[in-house]
Amino acid sequence: MSETASRPQRGTIFVEEAEILSHEAHPGAQYVLRVHAPRAARTARPGSFAHVRCDPALPMRRPLSLMRADAEAGWLELLYKAVGEGTRRLAQRRPGETLDLMAPIGTPFHPDPTRPRTLLLGGGVGLPPMIFLADRLRPSRNYQPIAFLGSEVPFPFPTRPSQILLPQVPDGVIACMPLLDDWGIPSRLASLQSYPGCHEGYVTDLARHWLDGLDEDQHSQVELFACGPEPMLAATATLARDYSLPGQLSLEEYMACAVGGCAGCVVEIITPAGPAMKRVCVDGPVFPAASVAAFAAGAD
Repeated sequence: MSETASRPQRGTIFVEEAEILSHEAHPGAQYVLRVHAPRAARTARPGSFAHVRCDPALPMRRPLSLMRADAEAGWLELLYKAVGEGTRRLAQRRPGETLDLMAPIGTPFHPDPTRPRTLLLGGGVGLPPMIFLADRLRPSRNYQPIAFLGSEVPFPFPTRPSQILLPQVPDGVIACMPLLDDWGIPSRLASLQSYPGCHEGYVTDLARHWLDGLDEDQHSQVELFACGPEPMLAATATLARDYSLPGQLSLEEYMACAVGGCAGCVVEIITPAGPAMKRVCVDGPVFPAASVAAFAAGAD
């Protein structure tokens, strides 16, 4: 086997001095950052991420999920929350400045064309990969994506009542992400904060309502995709088992190098040959839901 074949991401990760095109602040210390990174934008896929040097004074990069990419215009869009020194400094950066970033990194989502009802679950800063996946699926006539998004801080977009009917969800759950609604993709929002029009509970609870409303044929067409905090991913893995659905999870881990060299982000994955330690940065971040040992039935 050649070195390129054994390392499928060789030659596809780019280091760029990316110009900041826009940087929008939202409630809850959340930011949407758009940068001009044409080489990375050409190969970015839903589920991949960028490793960003937040400030010239900070040597360590931070991994940020990609929310959208436009190959023709050459931009990447990222959503992040300012929670530490690095991202707080990143929040101070302004349009016209440049950021040093590596992207796209990681194994992306791979939707199964035989299961066109793609159920996208995003929580908190796990929203970006779901939006990116919805964006890439929408030109296809084969896929019928639907998104349930959750947050315990105000959503990083203005919510509004959806114009798309979704009879399988509880009455009164009408809040949507306007961008998805404008794309013709049904979405509903969930939170424990009593936000208007949102489901009072978790996105996985909302998903159960929706799944319970499907007939047998519709159910056989569903595939789950999720990104979010660990408890949400564990609940999604349980959901996949309970409904006998295939699923793919994008894991969140602390990373130092993000290119597989330091092995600081390893997780236990169940493989056909038995348990193995895999690197989230390059072997993931996307793994089959049933393969993540921490979320397996009976795991501590």
